[in-house]
Amino acid sequence: MTPASAPVRRDLRQVLAYFGLTFVISWGGVLLVAAMPASSRVKAQDNPLFPLAVLAMVAGPSVSGVVVIILGDGWDGLRALGHRMLAWRADVSSYVVALLAAPAIASAVTLLLLVASPSFLPNLLTADSTVATLALGVVVALTAGFFEELGWTGCALPRLRRLFSPLTAGLLLGVLWSAWHVPAIAWGIGDRAGTVPLPVFLLVDGLAGLPAFRVLMVLVYDRTDSLLVSMLMHGSLTATVLILTPAVTGAALLTYGVSFAAGTWLVIGVLRRRAILCGGRNSAVQRAPA
Repeated sequence: MTPASAPVRRDLRQVLAYFGLTFVISWGGVLLVAAMPASSRVKAQDNPLFPLAVLAMVAGPSVSGVVVIILGDGWDGLRALGHRMLAWRADVSSYVVALLAAPAIASAVTLLLLVASPSFLPNLLTADSTVATLALGVVVALTAGFFEELGWTGCALPRLRRLFSPLTAGLLLGVLWSAWHVPAIAWGIGDRAGTVPLPVFLLVDGLAGLPAFRVLMVLVYDRTDSLLVSMLMHGSLTATVLILTPAVTGAALLTYGVSFAAGTWLVIGVLRRRAILCGGRNSAVQRAPA
């Protein structure tokens, strides 16, 4: 890419504007809620103000994405966003990866870790209510997948892909996606960190887990040009985390996170080696080479 070119400068400005606005809205909202007197409890889910923090988090990427698209590309850009959101035609392999990668990786990791300890049973099998766990997982998954991907994939990714390869774009977006989660993780993880320092969890999540899965999401998006498929893939990951993550703490939880990240990178390597996600649909967007 040529740093001095006008299209590159335009994409960079829009990407920076998107991330800046996203972090201001989401982090600002969560920090305001956390600073309120009613937010002194350890577990965020027990806090009556917790829904306001969730609202701020999902508003960040969605509102920022729509605003940057309108300001940058006008109503034509918004119509193009709607078109990609309704683009459901994709090959079977893309849907299989989008919907089943996260639960498959989680299941494989869980089976391996169960050899070491029965405490790694999935949350679904140890929760007080299976129905409530499934319902929560589905509702949160659909909400997070729709609103977050309006920004991450709807706005940021196309601009990053015009500048960088799939791996670089995925890693950049993944690290920032993970950093965006920091206030929610720091407030919400509570005593699940155990004896492991919270920054260790944040580093593992920020440098391994979410970036790895985002790279996989970028490969799927390159194949489909479908925002809908990206939303479903994000939802599948969220549901997997809520339904299948073992109710363990401390080093055991960290081990599970590291194992899931390693499993994701393994899947990426296999798919790339077998060229399952190589190549994409015809698109008007000129992408950086792989």
